[in-house]
Amino acid sequence: MRELFEEAEGQPPDPRESARASVRTPLRKRFYKEARVTEAEGGFAITLDGKPIRTPSGRQVVIPSRELADAVAAEWAAQGETIDPVTMPLTRIANSVVEGVIDRVELVSDDLAKYFETDLLFYRAGHPEGLVAREAGHWDPVLFWAAETLGAHFILSEGVMHVKQPDEAVRAARAALPQDAWSVAALHVVTTLSGSALLALALAHGARDAGQVWAAAHVDEDWNAEQWGVDEDAAHRRAIRLRDFEAAVAVLAAVRPRAPTAP
Repeated sequence: MRELFEEAEGQPPDPRESARASVRTPLRKRFYKEARVTEAEGGFAITLDGKPIRTPSGRQVVIPSRELADAVAAEWAAQGETIDPVTMPLTRIANSVVEGVIDRVELVSDDLAKYFETDLLFYRAGHPEGLVAREAGHWDPVLFWAAETLGAHFILSEGVMHVKQPDEAVRAARAALPQDAWSVAALHVVTTLSGSALLALALAHGARDAGQVWAAAHVDEDWNAEQWGVDEDAAHRRAIRLRDFEAAVAVLAAVRPRAPTAP
């Protein structure tokens, strides 16, 4: 089962590349009858007919949350005669975390922080007025939050001309990233899908919910669809990205520390 979800070692999880790779690779027949969750050191393991799933390097996949482990097991249980990795975004993220993020949290965080230098939210349309207003409505609240809450003051630009962001702003945003491997991996997925590390960071801190982040990431795309109609191929690709996005949101929610319950 290892080769089904093999990721390039040392690389952050990229659901889009995983989807492309799975299309190129013939689907493997289902080789197990039952997927279950069992307790393991450090969390929960997924077993297929009693054997724990492992990464390409042989590491056992241990998931810190029972809720998340149940969801991963459900992906395996839902497979039909063949195993389609595209339909298993939680499994792909879990495999990537154990294989390539747990020992490289700082490296993946640094890669994630690079998006703060070229974030989607910095580059604004100059016209038409409707699009300008819509971008501002979705993006300005996130930038205001970053400035007021994190002390990260970024510079905006019209068009696609690169603008150098203040080092202080990038450092302030980088410092607000979570420290655990699962959250960092989930935010990396959200960032690569949305083009915005600031949107991912706002999601992690509860400043924006998943629906707001997804809408903000597709302002320009939705505007063009309203003007010219929906492209079916683009809509199909977006549906695949949404599935991966929702999986990353689920991971983030499952591992986020919960406030203590009042006695």
